[in-house]
Amino acid sequence: MKKIIGKEITLICILKGSTFFTVDLAKRINRNIKIEFIQVSSYGASTVSSQNIELKLDLKESIEGRDVIIVEDIIDTGRTLSYLIEHLKTRKPKSLKLCTLLDKPERRIYDVKVDYVGFQIPDKFVVGYGLDYNELYRNLPYIGYIG
Repeated sequence: MKKIIGKEITLICILKGSTFFTVDLAKRINRNIKIEFIQVSSYGASTVSSQNIELKLDLKESIEGRDVIIVEDIIDTGRTLSYLIEHLKTRKPKSLKLCTLLDKPERRIYDVKVDYVGFQIPDKFVVGYGLDYNELYRNLPYIGYIG
């Protein structure tokens, strides 16, 4: 077994979309990690946000005093992440950073600081590699767009 050095990091996987990305990311982090899950929704069965944010599943473990990275599949308006960041700050983590696979900065309405970005993409509705449309297409081995 390879020796893992450095501080422990808690990854918060935002269900369901960021599951694939979180697993691949965790394999590449040379630190001890814990993975927690949280589920929020603002889309439902549409390609357009409903503007209503629903916390469907909250964390099971405390993040107080921990170094935390929120792992998201895609950020567009920033509304959901703005809500989630404020929610998680009340849990008193030592540090709180945000990592996203895909970023649509041209759609940003809420000022959300993204610490780690995989790719910036144009304003298209994308599916695959965990991203869905009405719970479909998550298992595509690539990212494509509907349109």
